Amino acid sequence: MKKIIILLIASAGLFVSCADLEVTPTSFVTEENYFKTQDDAIASVTAAYASLSLDPGEQSLFGRNLYFLTDMGSDYAAAGVSATNPQVRAMSSLTHDATNDRVQVAWRQIYNGINRANVSIDNIPKVVGTDAVKNRLILEAKFIRALLYFQAVRLWGGVPIVLHEPTSIQLESLKSKRATVDEVYTQIISDLKDAEGLPSTYATADAGRATSGAAKAILTKVYLTRKDYPNAILKAREVINGGYGYALFESFADIFNKAKKNGKEHIFSVQFEANQAGNGSSGNNFQATSFIGFTATEPADIISDVALFYDIYAAGDTRRDVSYAKTLPITGTANIYTFPKPIFKKYIDFTNLATPGNVAINFPIIRYADILLSLAEAINEQGAPTAEAYELINQVRRRAFAKPITTPDPTVDLAGLNQTTFRAAIQEERKKEFVQEGQRWFDLVRWGTLVAEVKKVTAKNSVSERNNLYPIPQSERNIDPVGLPQNPGY
Repeated sequence: MKKIIILLIASAGLFVSCADLEVTPTSFVTEENYFKTQDDAIASVTAAYASLSLDPGEQSLFGRNLYFLTDMGSDYAAAGVSATNPQVRAMSSLTHDATNDRVQVAWRQIYNGINRANVSIDNIPKVVGTDAVKNRLILEAKFIRALLYFQAVRLWGGVPIVLHEPTSIQLESLKSKRATVDEVYTQIISDLKDAEGLPSTYATADAGRATSGAAKAILTKVYLTRKDYPNAILKAREVINGGYGYALFESFADIFNKAKKNGKEHIFSVQFEANQAGNGSSGNNFQATSFIGFTATEPADIISDVALFYDIYAAGDTRRDVSYAKTLPITGTANIYTFPKPIFKKYIDFTNLATPGNVAINFPIIRYADILLSLAEAINEQGAPTAEAYELINQVRRRAFAKPITTPDPTVDLAGLNQTTFRAAIQEERKKEFVQEGQRWFDLVRWGTLVAEVKKVTAKNSVSERNNLYPIPQSERNIDPVGLPQNPGY
């Protein structure tokens, strides 16, 4: 996965505009003359993976662009002084509209990845190769397609379901109407159930590819989002008890240690290398936008309110100083620099503080702690916390306080809660656990608390019920306003 091969087959967006111009191409790689060998099939799926981490000339989907919607569009993250793009500042203040370019880019990147997955699924069966390998590659592509539709349906509600590559460039044939939310979830669940047939592990050279455990883990989140608690419980237990070897790292900091990529807690992560493809705008941009050096100037991505999000950690909770930095050692000196306001820290590469930029720290889509807390939440929503639910949340808390993970510890363990107070405890743990991991906005919408929580941040008090969805990009609606009706409030 370290060498990213871009297969230039899929178009970048959902729709393609065309004029009455007929040109005979002199050099073009079509599916008919490309998909011949197993290596071609592997390259096509690699291109689908690459849609998650690379978009030359633009910040990648999970390398930062989705952050504007899932983190900055929530309560704890905001645009700092260095964020000069008015579109980004509108996202931060929740005053964005359907013409916002960050929303448009997210839509394009998601459907670009879906289209690449579709190209693989449609064409891999015809290549010459081992059936087992071809089947695995198709299931990997289905996993990626499901993952991207899961982002899309939560961000926009019902969206067009596109399952095959375009066969015509005629505009009418390229239009796709919004499906219902239920229809999108049906497709997501179908793809993920197929992807449960993936291998449970890979050789080191293929570390980072989707596994059966990853498919079950995303299914857990799908069912939890749908409030289908019995199935969420079923899938979470299959992840925990399925012999995958998943476990919490003993140290919370190890989750973001680039030397421990794809470790026992990482169920599925977007793979990053520093300055991959030699493009300064691609890859994981979080260090460059969260830390711009030892300076009082605010970076582009900042904490919205120190009292609400930094000061809430109890003494001894190691997650605070992994998630945020109030001080940092100055490279090559014995001096410590104190920032005016805590900065985001999870994606800072401490081996390269002198020249902050794109880093090789992976972005965790789903990790084992998420499964533990999701299972605890689903059990509690069935009526009340059980001994199992307490143990699940307490393992996460013990690790946070650097205690032995599986040994009961009355100094940090929760006990004696009812359904309401246990629910509040789960919500508090998730707020502290998943800073800058693309979880917060989805959590608040799932709990129905987005407006109430975001209103606590003065700079974001324009929030309203419309913000439980993002607008369908106006550029898409201009092509098909009837098939793509706008979300309320936009």
